[in-house]
Amino acid sequence: MSEFVLGVVSSLLAAALTVLGGWAFSPNSRRWPTAVLSRLLGLGVIRVLPRQQLAARELAADLARARWVRVLAGRGNELTRDSFAQVWEAAGKGLDSVQVLLPDTMAGHDSWLSQRESDMRHVDLGFSAGLLADQVRVNATYVSEVRRRRELVSLRFYNLPNVHRLVITDDVAYLTMYRQTEHGRNSPCIVVHRPSVLYDHALLLFATAWEHSRPAD
Repeated sequence: MSEFVLGVVSSLLAAALTVLGGWAFSPNSRRWPTAVLSRLLGLGVIRVLPRQQLAARELAADLARARWVRVLAGRGNELTRDSFAQVWEAAGKGLDSVQVLLPDTMAGHDSWLSQRESDMRHVDLGFSAGLLADQVRVNATYVSEVRRRRELVSLRFYNLPNVHRLVITDDVAYLTMYRQTEHGRNSPCIVVHRPSVLYDHALLLFATAWEHSRPAD
């Protein structure tokens, strides 16, 4: 657990430097200072998006070129949308593997998922108790059905800090840093290339969470 927390902290600190460097300039001039800062620090940042939902089109294009895909989601809604449709279709037909991590809804009322839900209830009046867990279960059911038809798709559940979303391919990584008072779709998203410091950290975070997760079965 300590390795996971250290990985989260180091990744978020590095990412925060990049975000601040990019946002310190006007919208028309954000890309070049972000690229320069990223190159100097070895972070590998391609771009910084103020909201995760703005990355959907680029994400779909990167997924279409992927040889393998790793996903750690705080809820998993993206898994049922068009951006991932081609992933499920390609699994086993040119795509080597897909690994998905979703929050463990069986971890109890003191779980990290419950903590995230509690945070969200302060900013979203529609978040009744248990709603987030219900949404995770629906998305897990969706992935389980895909897994039944595509044996190269794996699903596991984690009970670790629900503070970010990772979508990683063999070429790029999308790292969303969840704000405590925002939905994930409204939180900043950093796109990084391989090889780089942040890409390696994203893989480390995923691998550590996978190691400490429980299988869907």
